[in-house]
Amino acid sequence: MNRTLIRVLLEGIVTGLIILAIIIAVIGYGIFIYNDLVSKRQLKEEGWSGIDVQLKRRTDLIPNLLETVKGYMSHERETLEAVVKARAAATAGVDQSPAARSALEGQLTGALGKLLAIAEAYPDLKANTNFIEFQNALQSVEDEIQMARRYFNGAVRNLNTAVESFPSVIVANAFKFSKSEYFELENEAERAVPSVKF
Repeated sequence: MNRTLIRVLLEGIVTGLIILAIIIAVIGYGIFIYNDLVSKRQLKEEGWSGIDVQLKRRTDLIPNLLETVKGYMSHERETLEAVVKARAAATAGVDQSPAARSALEGQLTGALGKLLAIAEAYPDLKANTNFIEFQNALQSVEDEIQMARRYFNGAVRNLNTAVESFPSVIVANAFKFSKSEYFELENEAERAVPSVKF
């Protein structure tokens, strides 16, 4: 009897230790998933910050552009006003969601593209050093925006995959992690980067 009791006690202890190990492993894995989700969310926020910085750089270039082209394009008032209006809307929309912000930025991109296309008709403007410098600065900023957008959208993809995948979906739902929006332009015409060759 004594041996049976000892065997039962040992089996109970072993079973208890196995259950405890499983519980510790599940809790540890849950903590790992939670930390991974937090890390992915922070990378997404970092990516959005990068986009925000580049978009601000672009809107900051516009007043100098307008000053440069005003003298040459005085009868293109409608185009100049469209750029000013689109810039004001983009500047006012800095706290919008990525989808709303991309719509505003798409309008600004379209207005800038139209302005640069019209500039083709002004040879003196095309030869202006300030305008050429602006053109180069704008192209540089557009390239930076594209890189920041790729980084942000990659971070969003990773976060969204983790939020929707099993078993991380359980931790994501428990701690209210949600899917994020991508930063994309609205249509194919707006996707084209303004390109004017001088």
